[in-house]
Amino acid sequence: MPLLPVLPESCTHVLAEFDCLDPLLSALRLDSSRIKCTCVAVSKKWLVLGTSAGALHLIQKDGWKQRLILTHKEGFITQVACCPHDEDFIAVATSQGLVVVWELHLERRGRPERVCTSWEHRGQTVTALCWDTAVLRVFAGDAGGKVSSVRAASSKLGKGSAFVIFPIQTITTLDSRVVQLGYQDGRLLVSSLSRCYLCDTEREKFWKVGNKERDGEYGACFFPPARGSPVGTPPLLYCARPGSRVWEANFSGEVLSTHQFKQLLACPPMPLISCRCEPQFHAAPRGPQSMAFPRLLYLSDQNLLTWTESAIYIFVPQCDQVLLWTEIKDLIEVAVFRSELFCLHADGRLSHLSLLSAERCVDRLIRREAWSLAASVCCMFPHAIAPCRARKSLPIDRLEYLRSQLNPSTQQDLLSQLEDMIPKLEPLDSASSSRRSSISSHESFNVLDCGIYRVISRRGSQSDEETSSLVSQSMLEEERLKEFSFVHEEEPVEPATSDPPPSERTEPERSESGLQFHLPLSFRPKPPRVALQAVRDSVSSFVKKTSERINTLQMNSDLWPRPDQREVGQNDITAEMASFPEELDRLSDADRPSSDTDWEELRGATQKAVILIQDPLLLLDPACLREVLWQWLSVLEQILGPEAIPLAGQYPSEVHHPEKDAQGPEPPGCQVEESAVGIGEVKEPEGMLAPAEEGQQVGAESKLGATLMEDTEVNATQQEPVRVKPPRPIPSDLQADLTQLASLCLDLGCFHGNALQERVRAEEPMGPCVFLRRYFFLLDPERTRRCCLLRYRDQPAVWKAYMAGLQALTGSSAVVEVIEKGVLLRSLKSLRELQPWTSSSLLAHLQRLYEKHGEAAVRSFVQFYPKVIPCDVMAMAQKSHFLAYLDNLVHSQAEEQRLSFLGSLLQPESLRQDWLELALSHDAPHLADTVTPEGQPRWLSHLFTWGYGRLLSLLIRLPADFASKQKMAELCKTHGYWLGYLTLCCELRHRPQAFATVCRLDDMSLLQEKSGLMPETLDEWKLLIQLSQSCCDASEPDSGPRSAHDGGLSNGSCDQSSRITPESLTLQLARVVGPDRALDVLQSWGVRVDLGPHSTVVCELLRIAEKRQRALIRTMLERCDRFLWSQQA
Repeated sequence: MPLLPVLPESCTHVLAEFDCLDPLLSALRLDSSRIKCTCVAVSKKWLVLGTSAGALHLIQKDGWKQRLILTHKEGFITQVACCPHDEDFIAVATSQGLVVVWELHLERRGRPERVCTSWEHRGQTVTALCWDTAVLRVFAGDAGGKVSSVRAASSKLGKGSAFVIFPIQTITTLDSRVVQLGYQDGRLLVSSLSRCYLCDTEREKFWKVGNKERDGEYGACFFPPARGSPVGTPPLLYCARPGSRVWEANFSGEVLSTHQFKQLLACPPMPLISCRCEPQFHAAPRGPQSMAFPRLLYLSDQNLLTWTESAIYIFVPQCDQVLLWTEIKDLIEVAVFRSELFCLHADGRLSHLSLLSAERCVDRLIRREAWSLAASVCCMFPHAIAPCRARKSLPIDRLEYLRSQLNPSTQQDLLSQLEDMIPKLEPLDSASSSRRSSISSHESFNVLDCGIYRVISRRGSQSDEETSSLVSQSMLEEERLKEFSFVHEEEPVEPATSDPPPSERTEPERSESGLQFHLPLSFRPKPPRVALQAVRDSVSSFVKKTSERINTLQMNSDLWPRPDQREVGQNDITAEMASFPEELDRLSDADRPSSDTDWEELRGATQKAVILIQDPLLLLDPACLREVLWQWLSVLEQILGPEAIPLAGQYPSEVHHPEKDAQGPEPPGCQVEESAVGIGEVKEPEGMLAPAEEGQQVGAESKLGATLMEDTEVNATQQEPVRVKPPRPIPSDLQADLTQLASLCLDLGCFHGNALQERVRAEEPMGPCVFLRRYFFLLDPERTRRCCLLRYRDQPAVWKAYMAGLQALTGSSAVVEVIEKGVLLRSLKSLRELQPWTSSSLLAHLQRLYEKHGEAAVRSFVQFYPKVIPCDVMAMAQKSHFLAYLDNLVHSQAEEQRLSFLGSLLQPESLRQDWLELALSHDAPHLADTVTPEGQPRWLSHLFTWGYGRLLSLLIRLPADFASKQKMAELCKTHGYWLGYLTLCCELRHRPQAFATVCRLDDMSLLQEKSGLMPETLDEWKLLIQLSQSCCDASEPDSGPRSAHDGGLSNGSCDQSSRITPESLTLQLARVVGPDRALDVLQSWGVRVDLGPHSTVVCELLRIAEKRQRALIRTMLERCDRFLWSQQA
């Protein structure tokens, strides 16, 4: 990546695109060539889109949810405007000239209604809409120059007001098309193709703005007074002129000055900050730009916005400055609310931009975890990031964290450029000098003892407000410090003992009665008591952990004498504790290997392994490949293994340890007992050590306690921390090769450096878990995710270890705080704002959501597909919760696409059997209600409701090979899902088994439906009738409905006419081949069927119908024959 250019210091603001609205348009079906978005409007709550189909979509900006669709049959939507003082009203103009005012009734949950319609502009295109700022009145201007107003009636105005019809008033008719309308404080601003007019709508007076005319589209707008202006200050007018000029006029229409932006626009365009593309800036100078500004809009903070088809321009007219201009293609309309811009493009695409300073842009990008884009903005705007005022939104530690998130291998140039800029950042304390200089200019002030300047100024002045806010802040800080108490872990001392050594003597507290405030100022040092307490706590903690490690070793009592603990005084213990750090430093300096030698050894082993694995013959031999990885892994364990943690200066307290955090602080009693053990004392372990202690003893003593560690490895892995950062900085040229080899070890199952030890532990399930926790900082999260899903799919512990590492990586994200608050909708909104996501980071947040909300969270994961696929959710959630997610995901697609979509999710194909078995075993009828003890279907058991019946139907209909279909049929039969079993029998051509199942289910509709099992030959009819006779003979003749015999059926049907009997099958056969032939066939088969009165009547009717049909066919054939003979003659 090339070095990013540095922008001039005059460039302080950017246009940034944080939200992509393409999914919204796709959901509204506005991304096709047939229906497009034609206009846009925005308010505080709504984003309103008009379409070419005459529909008006109301989108709630909070979450981008569609709330309403308003349809119009009077043509497509040309203009739309939201009421500025009541968001329950929206004005719409159509292509036929209709102006409609809608009242939404959203607060009352009523139905939207048209409260006013106007055909004043029939046959003309309405080109501008504008609302009155005080009453419910809309102004409209068309292509013919007519300007009218319509007032809407509403039930909010009082009883009976809805029945009042206000007249439609024509204000004026101009000589050319209306370009733009504006309204402020009782005056209407009309901009046409020739000039601007100012109209007093109450007094019906008109003024021309300026004397010179123009020819073309030129906008005009009101410009509100700045904040802090005296009450009653009238707004200004700005009218566009040819040649990149803008008139500034007062509220009476008198031109005050002309602003010339032609020469100022010779500056290069600012880059658009968007995740769609990398920011580009070309510093080559451009010539002056002379153009017409077709619209003028007021933007927040006293800015003026305009645009052309190819760019957006933002001016500061009060200072005659160009704030920025950015090239954006194919613009046709821009809607503005405060600092938000919604841009409509010629192809119907919609983009959401925000105007903000560079430091605020970086802040929002970091919150969304767009690391590379945030770093790019920092490097392009160092003059905006470096000053001390930017530390309020961008502290130095936050930029340091941004630097740590960049990839050294792929973003080396960006990382080096950011590292060069960070030392130049000004701290926040550097603002004190400017504050003192500003304070010193006042008439009188005094300096408090703590260093705060107290200013004595006039009541209501700005300095008085600053002083009062500073005093209130100091009082809050003082209350907070009063609540904070230091905990002194004083060790018990016997009265007869001597005085404690000087290292433990407590310095008397200094009197600070003169300090009235306790602010953490830079010129105020920390109290010595606080600093001494911090040093003492750190030493005590280190000594306690070291004593625990020594106590866990199995030592020989002959080699280590055990002094009597009762004879050891407290002073000796304290002296040993005080002298231990010096001895440790002396030992560590003598035993610590050279860092450069370690890296050279690791680099050599890594290069050797990389060269060897590139040999094709070695890749084809897994045993040789494992030998190479074992040799490399033995060197890696020596340099970056758990034994390297103390040598590198990283103690276990610095490693992410979720299990230890969950246990909370230790009881005070345990701390006293452990602290009472001296360094020279070694307790002989009694029996087996605690698993939690064994898991924490991964240090320099691992060689001596190797036997003990091997015996308790499973327990140790549960407590071993996840190392998301290396124990020592890894050279950038070595990072990529280490990542490749570590990932290859995980793929092939090589987890230990000793080859013999590896062969013994090859089948241990905890091997990959230990490897993941120890070397997570070397692994690529995406590749590790695929490996966990494919190779270790049957080992849930591996996935848990992977998720623990991901959660440690994303623990500092702002979304974590939102998720911890427990509001699901707010958490999902925060996740959507993080786009673009990476699968690994998104998985970590979704895991937290699932742990917090369970099944409700899983059902909402559908919106994150395809970043999160079903295999991820299957590994993360319970089986029943995963089925709910899969069902929602499949049915979120269109009905005609569900089958192909489900087939695309089956990667690998073996998931089909797993998902089918899950769907058959969850939210299903009891097995005893669908299957007999002999494994046969129960009567009408196919009518039971299956919770995931739609998903089961799709899984069964998916194409598969013969063996897979057989396995699926066996699964359906075992679980009693008979509809799926019948479908699979038809596909497998197992028709006899299907007929036997239908007879036992005893439902005639299974044969009569379009997708039923209607016999195709007479042999199949014979088989079906024989099976029916055997089922009838097996059942009790006097038992009545078979539900009593089979245990009952709550949601089945007991209609006797739908049962399968030899008589009903004979009637069905008679309908197919005729009654006479059916009886003859039954007689030839030796099957005797006793027809009842109803069946006899049906057979007679069939005979009559057959005779009439034959006669009709004979008559038609005779007529055809006569016709043909007549034509031949």
